[in-house]
Parts: sequence; C-alpha cells; structure tokens
Amino acid sequence: MGETELLANQALYGYNTAMKDYVQRYKFTGDYQWRLIFQREFTAAVQQFVVQEWLVVPIPVDEQTFEVRGFNQVLGLLDRVSTANLLQFKQQSGRIKQSTKTRKDRMETMQPFVYCGQQKLSGQKILLIDDIYTTGRTLYHAKHVLAKQGASQVRSLTLAR
Repeated sequence: MGETELLANQALYGYNTAMKDYVQRYKFTGDYQWRLIFQREFTAAVQQFVVQEWLVVPIPVDEQTFEVRGFNQVLGLLDRVSTANLLQFKQQSGRIKQSTKTRKDRMETMQPFVYCGQQKLSGQKILLIDDIYTTGRTLYHAKHVLAKQGASQVRSLTLAR
C-alpha cells in the first residue's frame, strides 16, 4: 500500500471459521445480543489504552448500513467506554461494502473518510477500533485522516485478524 510507517494493530483473535460464523451472526444477521460474547474482553483491551490517555475512535458505519442493521458493531463490543466519533463517510449512500470486495478491490479503495471533529488533534494518541482487520486498508485510511489533523500516534485494536 506504499505505507512508510506500519499501523501497529493488536487483534484479540484470529479470523478463523468460528470467528467468521460469529461475525456473520452478529454483524450481518444483526443479532445484537451476540455483542456480549466478546464485550468483556474487547472492553478490557481498550481500557488498557484509555488509562494511558489514548483517545478511542471507532470506525464508523455508513448511514445506509446503520438504517438496515440498527447498530455500529464496533460500538456494540464496548461496555461503558467513552469514544470520539471523529470520522464519517464521504459518500453516505450507494457505497460498496468492504465485505463484498475482493482483496485487490479493497486495496484499491479510495479514501472513504473525512474528519468531523471540532478541533485539531495536536499531539493526541489515537486508538482506532474495528471488528475485523482483513487487509488493513480501512484502518490505514482512518489513520491518514487523523494524522493529517495532528494526531501524534495512531494504533489500532480489532476483535480479529
């Protein structure tokens, strides 16, 4: 992807058949109760960064997905963790979902995000959180937007990779 600085991602689990089945049930079928299966572990992992004063920024879902699913699957994995919604999608409808793209298509995806915060992030440490790290393209796009706003460090934490 031409990155000069790698995004330090920590994944709690491998993306195996069991995890794929979980994601299908939770995210794509929309069974919100399934968030509870990994909520304690995911929250604990995020809290390790919160106590070190990292700002937690979830990868957003677009409006169309939210209307259908009714929730952001990343936020569902958290229990009482303060987050900063600093990213939003440029294109609000008709966007092709990452889950339907090939690896090549994912890698060629143009920057989908814009910064929607109220102020610069001068010197702020950012923890991006997402459910699945596949190619990393989504997280790198988010990282670029936040770094452009002055974030000093951007790392990511995902449920699976």
